[in-house]
Amino acid sequence: MSDIKGRQFIDDADIPWEDLGGGLKRKIMAYDDNLMMVKVAFEKGGIGVLHSHFHTQMSYVESGKFEITIGPKTGILSGGDAYYIPPDVVHGALCLEAGMLVDIFNPMRGDFIKF
Repeated sequence: MSDIKGRQFIDDADIPWEDLGGGLKRKIMAYDDNLMMVKVAFEKGGIGVLHSHFHTQMSYVESGKFEITIGPKTGILSGGDAYYIPPDVVHGALCLEAGMLVDIFNPMRGDFIKF
């Protein structure tokens, strides 16, 4: 995985999916020490469990329909929508219609990297 750090041109077909279980799979598209972009594919009913982290996160709903919880608020988002999560705020996702999220983290998520 570390071979993609700082890569300037990214070919989606060259990056394998990581099965996360529960109807989710992840693909780390690009990163450096400050920023990371990750695709997460969800099957209908897949759950991104409630969690928090010190990273700032912005996510783009590439496709599908999701119930997104950020802190005490919950909203329904579909393809083309986006959301912002400040550091240390509890958040999660429930997939209502199969789709994909594109997550951006600052700084990069070191816990996602397998050396």
